[in-house]
Amino acid sequence: MKAPKIMREDWDERARSDAFHYIASWRNDWDRDSFFASGEQDYLRLAAPFLTKSNFDPTGKTALELGCGVGRMTRALAQSFARVVAIDISADMLAQAKSYLPDMTNITWLQGNGANLDGVDSSSIDFAFSYIVLQHMPEPALAFNYVREMLRVTKPGGLFLFQFNGENTSTMNWKGRAAWALVDLPWRLGLRKASARIASALGFDPALAGKSWRGAAIKASKMAEVVSAAGGRVTDPIGEGTPMAWLGGVKS
Repeated sequence: MKAPKIMREDWDERARSDAFHYIASWRNDWDRDSFFASGEQDYLRLAAPFLTKSNFDPTGKTALELGCGVGRMTRALAQSFARVVAIDISADMLAQAKSYLPDMTNITWLQGNGANLDGVDSSSIDFAFSYIVLQHMPEPALAFNYVREMLRVTKPGGLFLFQFNGENTSTMNWKGRAAWALVDLPWRLGLRKASARIASALGFDPALAGKSWRGAAIKASKMAEVVSAAGGRVTDPIGEGTPMAWLGGVKS
């Protein structure tokens, strides 16, 4: 399976279908104002308290956002930081982001390759951030490598904060697991359309077929090991054992 290629195709299709919903799936009725307002609220709720606690002043500094989508939180980051490097695997997501935020000239939009942060210099970022992105990675190895890459591009003394699915045990019953396993099999073989057809026949949203949506769960202890090996020090672990697990810290 060529996971990055299939991931890109999946997210391009979701962008064309309903980017707002598939980025922030807790609502079906987003409009532009409410969507970007939610990004500002999440910045104030999730990122700003961590920066304040860490005595970090974003003025004049550079942030990186992994998985920016159409810029829901990018706009808020760009209002606080001097520069934002916004990365997404989907060209369709990035095209929409540029159309929504044409006046924000301090944002550099980059299409990622689904595997690393090529194109971003080592030790060039003051704050690396990611939210509701790593949870979609189909394999733990992909999430681990992105964490290593976030540490690579972060300056010594810079900060990182990212969310992932840290759920220890699945809450889905055996019937649900069996149904999704049936959907996932052709996806893993690169047969996206077949996977979507099976999902639709089972009553699932075909846009959610495959592991680029229901990604791998990773224990927080294992993710912390990856951070430490990459030169990071975790200072703020939150939500261990839950789908909304976070690790925040500093690069040594």
